[in-house]
Amino acid sequence: MIQLRNDVYQADKDNGNVNQALQNLRKYVYSHMNTDLAAGPNAVHPPIQLKYTYERLSQAESKRVQQANAHLYTDAQTYCQALIPTGFSGRYRESCINSYVTNHGAKAQPIQKSLYEFDFVAPKWSPDLAGWSMVVSILLLLAGLSFWLLEDFMHRRLRQHL
Repeated sequence: MIQLRNDVYQADKDNGNVNQALQNLRKYVYSHMNTDLAAGPNAVHPPIQLKYTYERLSQAESKRVQQANAHLYTDAQTYCQALIPTGFSGRYRESCINSYVTNHGAKAQPIQKSLYEFDFVAPKWSPDLAGWSMVVSILLLLAGLSFWLLEDFMHRRLRQHL
């Protein structure tokens, strides 16, 4: 499990196939009991956080907004100059430019961090060596307890008849 978790972190860091690495980890955790991704007292929750993927998406969104707003002030000046042709220094157009920028400027869309955080919960029982060993141990314990109670019951009945 640790190797599969490290594969997810490496794929995230290298911009590799994160989905395949996550699928491999999920398949392993869901089919093995006692696999805990967040072990230890200082564990981070959720245990799988795709930090690099999130950062790449945040940077791409920031770049998109910058490109969309690259010619915004020039367009605002052209629009406001046509709308308010009087005034030499442009101080009369200042509120028009601010309004144009506010109304027409691209804004960054928030990226939900929770979409890049994962936690997989292992089953209470799975049909692997550990699971079947647990079943056999419980059955042997129940059989031993049954025999002990039966033996105790037989001894008491025998003492009553003597």
